[in-house]
Amino acid sequence: MTISVLTENIAGPFTAAEHGLSYMIEADGKRILFDTGHSDLFLKNAAIMRVSLKGIDLIVLSHGHFDHGNGLMHLHGGTLVCHPGCFIRRYRKTDHSYIGLKNSREELADKFNLITTREPYRISKSVVFAGEIPRVTPFESKLTSFIMEDGTPDFVSDDSALIITLPQGILVITGCGHAGIVNTIEHASAITGVEEIYGIMGGFHLMEDDLRTEETVKYLKTRNVTHILPSHCTAGEALAKFRATFDSPTVRTGDIFSF
Repeated sequence: MTISVLTENIAGPFTAAEHGLSYMIEADGKRILFDTGHSDLFLKNAAIMRVSLKGIDLIVLSHGHFDHGNGLMHLHGGTLVCHPGCFIRRYRKTDHSYIGLKNSREELADKFNLITTREPYRISKSVVFAGEIPRVTPFESKLTSFIMEDGTPDFVSDDSALIITLPQGILVITGCGHAGIVNTIEHASAITGVEEIYGIMGGFHLMEDDLRTEETVKYLKTRNVTHILPSHCTAGEALAKFRATFDSPTVRTGDIFSF
């Protein structure tokens, strides 16, 4: 299987960057566009990379934030899978700036065959959309900097992931990891019945070398994860911790990973 990085926070030698994430995933005979960034940059980078966006089997939206789903404005047709909570109106606490999707549920339902589910959704024999991820660890998803339209805290319950079962174990792909990386992996193991964690890739939503980061690193050590590829919203001291502990590579636009 391959993952082509169409949008990321860090530019490659020939491809541009933005604050966002978009991967083209080819696995189990399926071509899956996972997130779309917040502009048409994923289309421009795909053209430079010679990654065709024709014949996509599925578009998967990890959660309803602008930097993962506003690129949907530049696509038409096909099937879109996401959690039903992706369409709430949501804001930053600090300045009340809007951070949700530009398109409404109704607009996206007009453009795509829209499938929303809180339950795991099987895409193929080895690929599963995780659905809603239970928050069970004592150190993840306890604080949030987001609010909903009525002012209540928004813990991004729609945050989900893709789970791919490989001969070496499961590969978990996150958008931002708002549910917590450990919660996400535990959910992936429960869904698939596979204990071996081959890899974790995507946004980890960790910035500081704090309790969450320390416990996440400790957990990944105990699970003997082979590939640890933090990107997008993994930054600062947390990113440095992952690089120092696991020798995690920098993920850039234009990169293609084969597993």
